[in-house]
Amino acid sequence: MSIERQKILIIDDTPANITLLGMALQDQYEIQIATSGKKGLVLASETPPDLVLLDIMMPDLDGYETCRLFKSDAKLQHIPIIFVTALSEIEAEIQGLSLGAADFLIKPFNLQIAQLRVRNLLETERMRQALRQKEEDQRLAATVFAYSHDGIVITDVENRIINVNNAFSRITGYGLDEIKGENPRILKSGRQDTEFYRNMWQALLSEGHWSGEIWNRNKQGEIYAALTSIAVVRDDQDSIHHFIGSFIDITPIKEHQHALERIAHFDPLTGVPNRFLLSDRLGQAIVHARRSRKLMAVCYLDLDEFKPINDRFGHQVGDQLLIEITRRIKACLREGDTLARIGGDEFVLLLLDINDSGECKTILRRILKAVSAKMLLANQTVWVSLSLGFTLYPDDSADSETLIRHADQAMYQAKQQGKNRFQRFDMLQEKQTCEQGKQFARIESALADNEFVLYFQPKINLRDGTILGVEALIRWQHPTRGLLSPAEFLPMIQGSQLEINIGQWVLSTALSYWHQWKKAGIDIAISINVAPGALLNSDFVENLAAKLDENPELQPGCLELEIRETGTSDDYESAAKVMKACQALGVVFALDDFGTGYSSLSYLKTLPAKTLKIDRLFVLGMLEDEGDLAIVKGIIDLAAIFKLQVISEGVETTEHLSKLLELGCENGQGYAIAKPMTEEALFNWLNEWQLEQKN
Repeated sequence: MSIERQKILIIDDTPANITLLGMALQDQYEIQIATSGKKGLVLASETPPDLVLLDIMMPDLDGYETCRLFKSDAKLQHIPIIFVTALSEIEAEIQGLSLGAADFLIKPFNLQIAQLRVRNLLETERMRQALRQKEEDQRLAATVFAYSHDGIVITDVENRIINVNNAFSRITGYGLDEIKGENPRILKSGRQDTEFYRNMWQALLSEGHWSGEIWNRNKQGEIYAALTSIAVVRDDQDSIHHFIGSFIDITPIKEHQHALERIAHFDPLTGVPNRFLLSDRLGQAIVHARRSRKLMAVCYLDLDEFKPINDRFGHQVGDQLLIEITRRIKACLREGDTLARIGGDEFVLLLLDINDSGECKTILRRILKAVSAKMLLANQTVWVSLSLGFTLYPDDSADSETLIRHADQAMYQAKQQGKNRFQRFDMLQEKQTCEQGKQFARIESALADNEFVLYFQPKINLRDGTILGVEALIRWQHPTRGLLSPAEFLPMIQGSQLEINIGQWVLSTALSYWHQWKKAGIDIAISINVAPGALLNSDFVENLAAKLDENPELQPGCLELEIRETGTSDDYESAAKVMKACQALGVVFALDDFGTGYSSLSYLKTLPAKTLKIDRLFVLGMLEDEGDLAIVKGIIDLAAIFKLQVISEGVETTEHLSKLLELGCENGQGYAIAKPMTEEALFNWLNEWQLEQKN
C-alpha cells in the first residue's frame, strides 16, 4: 500500500525562488504553487496542504497578512507556515512568530538545511496531529490504550499512576507493577526546572490539556525526549477524575536536529566552530569588549608547509594533523576564547578580556611552541609550524569582516618574515597601502583619460653641435596639480602591469611623433626609457616587433631603448637575451644612469649595449667633488675599453661641457643645451639650433 505524499504549498512571486524550492522538494512531496497570497488562500481552501512555504515580500498581499488570513480561517489555521525571507532582523522574526509562523528560512538558504527543516516540521506536525487524534480516540475506544504505539499513562486526581500501556513500559523500562501508585515525576531527568513544570500544570488545569516536549529519564538512566500530550478527564460534575498522558520518543529527531545544527555551525573534521558560527561569536565578542572595556584579539592562523605534508603522506595524515593541531591550540586557550576553522589549514582565534598586547603575545607564543613540537601520525614523524597575524579591538575599531582581513594581512607578513612567528596588524601601514591603492587607481585612470604627454630633450655632439637625437620623457598633465615629472608617479607603479602598459603607450606615442617628423623632413633618432619589468616581460619582443611593423620607414638605429643599469643586474643573462632579440629588429640600447649600480665588468661585457649614459648626479658634482670626477673619468675610460659610445647627462653649464670634452666625452644632454620640451617647442628649437650652427 503506497503512502500518500504530503503536500507543500509554495507562495512566492519570484519564479527563481519557486523553481529552487520546488526542485529541492518535488522528489519527496507533492508541490503546489501560487504566485500571490490571494491565489495561495484560494488554492489552500480547495485542497489544504500539509505545509506552506510563504514569502514575506510580495506585492498587494504580503506574507504577514497572508499568514494572518490563514490563521483566522478555521479550516486552514492548523497548517504550519514557514516564512521564506531575506529579512534577518529580529523584528521580522518576532512579527512572523507572533502571527503563528512555525519557522523561518533565510535567503540565500542552504537547500539541504531547507529540506531537513521542512521534513522535521512535517514530522513534528504529523506527530502533533496524531497525538490530538489519539486523545479523542481514547474517550471512544479502550482498545487504543492497549495497542497504541505511543506511551500512555493514566493517573488519578492526586496524579498517582493508575495504569500504563505496553508502549509506556517499552519506552521507559518500567512495568505497571513497578510504577503503579508512583507520581510520574519519577521519570524526571532534571533538565527542566521547577518553573517549567509549574507553567505546565497551570496550563493543564486552566485549559484542560497541555502538550510539549519533556526530557525524561528511563529505568536504565538514559535521557530521552518525549513529545507529550496531557489531558484532564472530568466526571459528570465537571470535577477532575483523572489525567491521561500520551507521549512518543522523539530522541532520534532531536538528535537529528542537533546534528543539523552541528553541520551548520561546526567544522565536521575538527569539531570547532566554522565560519558561520565564528561570525556570530565575533559579533558577540565585539559587544563584550565594548562593555568590559578590555581588548579582544582577532588572530588569523595558517599552517606553514601543510600542502607538502598532505602531498607526501596523504589526506588521511593531513586530516589527523589538523585534528592534532586543533587539540594543541585549544589546550593553550582560556575559557571564553574561540577557535574556528574557516577552511583548509586556516583558523581564526578570538581571545577575550586581554589587558594589553603583551598578554596576547604570551598566549600566541605558547600556541606557536605547542604547534611546532613534533608529532607522530600514522607512524610518521612530522613537524609543522604556524604563521599568525593578529589585531586588537578596539585599538583597531573596524567591523567583523575587516578585523579578520586585517589579521589575515598581518599573517601574510609573518609568512614573508620567515614563518613560525606572529605579526601584529599595522594600521599606519594599512593607511599607507590604502593611499597607495588610490594613487595607483588615479594613475591608471590618467592613462585611460590621455593625461600623459611626451616631452623631448635633444642630445648633441658637444664638440661640433651635431644633433644626435632626442630622448622622449613622459610627463603627467594633471588636471589640478599641473605638469608632474616621472619621479612623482612612476615609483608608485614599479613592477606592475600598469608600468608595462604605460611603457607601451610611450613607445606607440614616440613612434607616432617620429613618423610625423619624418613626413615633415626631419630625420632624427629617438630614444625611450624602458622599465626592467617591461624589458623582461615575456611579450616585450613580440610587442616591439609589432610596433616596428607598423612603422616600416624606421631605419635601423633610429630607435634607441634606454635601460637602467640597476634594473637588469639581477637577471642580466635574460636581459641580454632580450636585448639581442631586439637588436635583430634594428633597435639599439643605451645603459642609463650608469655608475649608480654595482655591476661587474662581466655584466658590462654581456649586455649588448651601444651607449653608456653617465648619471647626471656625477656630472653635476664633478667640478667640486674629486670622487664624482673620478667616477665620470672611469666611466669614460670603460666605454673606450669596451668600444662603447658614451653620453653624459646633466650638462648644466658651459663649464660642465668643457670639462667633459677635456675628459674625452663628446656627447651630452642637459639644460646648457636644452631643457625637455613639448613637440611643438622641439620644432622651433631644431630650426634655431641649426641656424646657430651655420652661423
